[in-house]
Amino acid sequence: MTGAIERREVALVDLLDRVLAGGVVISGEITLCIADIDLVRISLRALIASVRVEVEDDHRPHS
Repeated sequence: MTGAIERREVALVDLLDRVLAGGVVISGEITLCIADIDLVRISLRALIASVRVEVEDDHRPHS
């Protein structure tokens, strides 16, 4: 049995649309050390997602 994976090309716009529709979390950590002494530690966590705002039409009669 071979573990072949089908390769297909995806446009950047389509990939961005999928990521923003579902959201993605990026996390990372950078540590600057000299002689095994940690001098600076930077932790990063970012949430990237789209926000859809639906505005009601104020001119529509209310029932």
